[in-house]
Amino acid sequence: MGHMIDFTRPDGGKTSGYLADAGAGSPGVILIQEWWGLNDHIKDLADRLAAAGLTTLAPDLYRGRLTTDADEANHLMTGLDFGDATQQDLRGAVDFLAQRGQPVGVTGFCMGGALTVAAAVHLQGISAAVCFYGIPPAEFADPAQIRIPFQGHFATQDGWCTPAAVAQLESAMKAAGQSPDLHHYEADHAFVNKTRPEVYNEACATLAWNRTVTFLQQYLHK
Repeated sequence: MGHMIDFTRPDGGKTSGYLADAGAGSPGVILIQEWWGLNDHIKDLADRLAAAGLTTLAPDLYRGRLTTDADEANHLMTGLDFGDATQQDLRGAVDFLAQRGQPVGVTGFCMGGALTVAAAVHLQGISAAVCFYGIPPAEFADPAQIRIPFQGHFATQDGWCTPAAVAQLESAMKAAGQSPDLHHYEADHAFVNKTRPEVYNEACATLAWNRTVTFLQQYLHK
């Protein structure tokens, strides 16, 4: 089980996150929350990554705020400064994990998937990225600029991160000479979230998770 810690942003400010430590010599992973906040589901995923040998830090982008209401989640997400979250909170998380002297990766779900793309585009020091059903506007983070190993997991029945948006991401990356490892699942948005039985798909979630762990272990172990 992990615990909450404080870490320092590049601007000198303090922020917090959930750290699940896999022990000395383990690679690091930044885990980025869904629009609900840093809830027990995200903490559980961090613990699972740590159990797979990946020390994981999930920054608390909402500063302790949580919700289970979609309208409130949308309010929290639209109120988030994505640029500040990327350049300060996520960069601070990279710096914190990099102190361990091991490679650092990033993964995220929904809103966190979009920020995973942003981190892969904008932040130095990240060695691999795994995105789950989230893509940011290209004017904020153009996936054609990604130059690290990139894996994506997307749902064919997703009205938020649509198949058309996924096709654009794939086209942009391939046109830039990249070879993204993209996977498509006959499922709904957020199919990995087992706390939401209306969308959770155990078979797809298990397959996507195993692919994620294998990918991160492949590219983050020295």
